Amino acid sequence: MVRASLVGAPYRVDIVAGGHGLVADEAPTRGGGGAGPDPFELVLSGLAACTLITLRMYADRKSWQGFQISVELHHRMEGDRHFIDRRVEVTGVPDEAGVGRLRDIVERTPVTLALKAGFDISTVLAEDQTAAR
Repeated sequence: MVRASLVGAPYRVDIVAGGHGLVADEAPTRGGGGAGPDPFELVLSGLAACTLITLRMYADRKSWQGFQISVELHHRMEGDRHFIDRRVEVTGVPDEAGVGRLRDIVERTPVTLALKAGFDISTVLAEDQTAAR
């Protein structure tokens, strides 16, 4: 579960996710204070984490020594379509078959699949009846 609240600066959002505190904000050029990543950067962060963790788990199962991995992601728009460009860099993969397997796995990480499939989002807008009007 994630809980979030607007606090202080116009677009600063304090988030508690899994008991961990995060901050999101818009850049100063967009009226925010730049106190944290913007919402799309948070989406990219989740995809980056899932990508790295999933590939690391695979490398650990294969007992690859010296395996290192990093990922860089960019969000862009073309018309009304959203695109994510992902570049994964690995070292310590023992052979070309291992590289091919990583290429397959990276396209099937849980967050990759969820983003590609899209989400159905249900929303309830609840009014706080105790708030002063």
